[in-house]
Amino acid sequence: MVQGRRPSEEQPTDGLSIGSVVLGALGMIAWCIPLCGCPVSIVGLVLGIQAYLKGNRTLGVVGIVLCSLGLALTLINAAIGAYMGVTGQHPLVQLLRGRMP
Repeated sequence: MVQGRRPSEEQPTDGLSIGSVVLGALGMIAWCIPLCGCPVSIVGLVLGIQAYLKGNRTLGVVGIVLCSLGLALTLINAAIGAYMGVTGQHPLVQLLRGRMP
């Protein structure tokens, strides 16, 4: 007898876990623009947590990790942009002041 899982014992893949992984992958791209990266990562993180709690542990954890990493990168990018804007180093601030190099 072949040992392994029976088809009835396999973890179900549901839309929550797949959505979380897809949004996590998109969040890894969207972190460059914080206005896009933040909502994508937060929604994916919520979906990943819901999938994890419903029993789809593997894809739920993958979605949670990807979305957490995307959210961290988004927040770091937003903080750097805010710092550069406040100190006047950001190119858009220089353009508005008419001092573009």
